[in-house]
Amino acid sequence: MVVSERAPTSTFSCQRCGASLAFEGVRTQTCPYCASPNFVERPPAADQPDPAFCVTFAGDAEWARTRFERWLGSRSMFADSALKRATVEDMRGVYLPAYLYSAVARSDYTAQIGEHYTETETYTTTDAQGNSKTETRTVTRTEYRPLSGRHIGYVTDVIVSASAGLPNEELARVEPFDLRQVRRFSPALVSGWIHEEFSRDADACKRMSRGEAVDEVGARLRRFMPGDSYSDLVWRTTVEWESLDPMLVPVWVFAVRYREDKPPFRVVINGQTGRIGGRAPLSWLKITIACVLALAVIAAVIYLVHQGQQP
Repeated sequence: MVVSERAPTSTFSCQRCGASLAFEGVRTQTCPYCASPNFVERPPAADQPDPAFCVTFAGDAEWARTRFERWLGSRSMFADSALKRATVEDMRGVYLPAYLYSAVARSDYTAQIGEHYTETETYTTTDAQGNSKTETRTVTRTEYRPLSGRHIGYVTDVIVSASAGLPNEELARVEPFDLRQVRRFSPALVSGWIHEEFSRDADACKRMSRGEAVDEVGARLRRFMPGDSYSDLVWRTTVEWESLDPMLVPVWVFAVRYREDKPPFRVVINGQTGRIGGRAPLSWLKITIACVLALAVIAAVIYLVHQGQQP
């Protein structure tokens, strides 16, 4: 026998009319009888903590739809032509569960640092009549020296998705959030909006956060490297004094239908900044035709060059 796992369901009475409501996978819902927003109170659990912080929505549904339509109209020439007739099947503003990570990162690194210098070299050319001529030119060369050291820094503002429905890769496409506007969580902030429960393990989120922290350290080290160039940069990072705070971030989620025989694709919009993350479906026929035309042009240029070299 196969047993399917379901998200936990919370049942309680509407705070206004007293109707019995069931919340599954979310903690906020609007009563269908009196249209009042409700928030389910429950004791925090290890796998479903209460949010500590919240970034609030900056615009309404019309604000989000305007940005979506602008994004849809700016897709590349290789996008599926059916997108012109695309329809929004579903559109929801969601407070997405996430974790805010910070840590002290200590890194040992090694690299080869390049210093540019110029020198004058002499070379000989021969013309069509066989006459030789000696000339000089200035060339730039690079001398590399080994460098090693330790870099210590504080990594902050790393956000990873704690939603099983929206992977962290999709959330990363609409980041960053302006955390100067972050607020202490209270039910009033999310009243009337969908508030999804935490559905991803905190330890898994911490591992993802560490990976992003190490990537951030690498970016800092690349900017930190002295000299004119560098190569063979290698670093090893350890993190300590880690903190992982549950929080909510605002996103608009669109389900867009563009063909009846194709599943809808998802577009996510940052509910605070309006940044959009989505991959419009491409037309492989258009791409194939473009490749064929490009190859034809290259072949024609090669042919003309070859003909021009004939005596």
